[in-house]
Amino acid sequence: MEWRQQKPISKAIVLPRQLAAARWVWLPLLLFAVTRLGIALIAYLAVPLFADAASPPPYHLRPPGNVLVDALGSRWDTGFYVSIAEEGYKFEGEALPSVAFFPLLPLMMRVATPLAGDTLPAGLLISNMSLLLAMILFYRLLLETWGESVADRAVWYLLIFPTSFFGAAIYTESLFLLTAIGALYFARRQYWELSALLGFAAGLTRLTGVIVTPMLFLEWLRQRSMAEGNERPSLFALFASFTPLLGLGAFMGYLQHVFGDPLAFLHGAKAWGRIPQSPFVTISDLLQRPVEGWQSAIMSGHIHFDNWIDFSMVLLFLATGVALLIKKRWSEAAFVLSGVLIPFSSGLLMSQRRYVWVLFPAFILLAQWGERPWIDKTVTTLSLLGLALFTALFVNGYWVG
Repeated sequence: MEWRQQKPISKAIVLPRQLAAARWVWLPLLLFAVTRLGIALIAYLAVPLFADAASPPPYHLRPPGNVLVDALGSRWDTGFYVSIAEEGYKFEGEALPSVAFFPLLPLMMRVATPLAGDTLPAGLLISNMSLLLAMILFYRLLLETWGESVADRAVWYLLIFPTSFFGAAIYTESLFLLTAIGALYFARRQYWELSALLGFAAGLTRLTGVIVTPMLFLEWLRQRSMAEGNERPSLFALFASFTPLLGLGAFMGYLQHVFGDPLAFLHGAKAWGRIPQSPFVTISDLLQRPVEGWQSAIMSGHIHFDNWIDFSMVLLFLATGVALLIKKRWSEAAFVLSGVLIPFSSGLLMSQRRYVWVLFPAFILLAQWGERPWIDKTVTTLSLLGLALFTALFVNGYWVG
């Protein structure tokens, strides 16, 4: 038998194949880099452009000498995470008690500070690396089920959302995205131990970390009903869905031990006017007729547009949650709907545009709708305009979420 010598495969063929196989790494990395550089550029240029920047709030801010570290690490709530990492929690006798903020981010900042050299760069590093890892997991989560085009758009839409700059600042949004996306990602691959660990971390990240529980529970039910034999998730997997509540319980136990009040985080939040209230009361307050009438108020600019922006975001994400419910994507719908309704029941519309950004299943649905070119262009244009505006306002000390 005559053997033919096999021709070596050209590097020009191998490299594109390797790149295509590693798309789940390089595409999220590329989109992350482009959007974060864009946010950094806007932040750098916007600070000197605003001659009359807003007065900084009394939020334990510590401006450094670097304009970008200052802009993204020393604004509004960032000061609380820095003060907790450096000084610990404060409650009694404080006008603005730091116990309203959950512990995982400041704890990680304290651990990372010796490596970063200072608390602020440590916080910025944790937030940005968490967001990058979250986007890689998000892409992997979508790739097998929905394909490349939906995965591409979903990551893009999430990274250019008008409040996505919070993912580059010392806020908990990035860390929560990583824990929530990771919990669902590993649950769907039946690595329930890792899902349980990330669920516990989500409960330590923020109060709305509890919304990971119904998502994992419904995912467990779905797998239990569809799989057979050894592929069915175990009862331990069911326990994993409740670990976010254990994370919350651990924080409550700490507050009980230190301050004698396991609900100190709720009592501290009252300083900002956050108290449990029916969403219908909040809507009623928003629709209250101005003294001069709607037409005169609109023409004179006396309408509180911030509240209307937040309310529009609530309606948009409620609509996506209902759409997921109609499609019988139960776990994703539960995550989005509870993620909207819990903050919306806090008595304030303030910050809703930031809270909804972490509801990642909504961006999967938007990415599917984005197959229509006009929807894709509309989402991209409005998101980029909003992101540029809100970033410029935020870095100059204005409240945008």
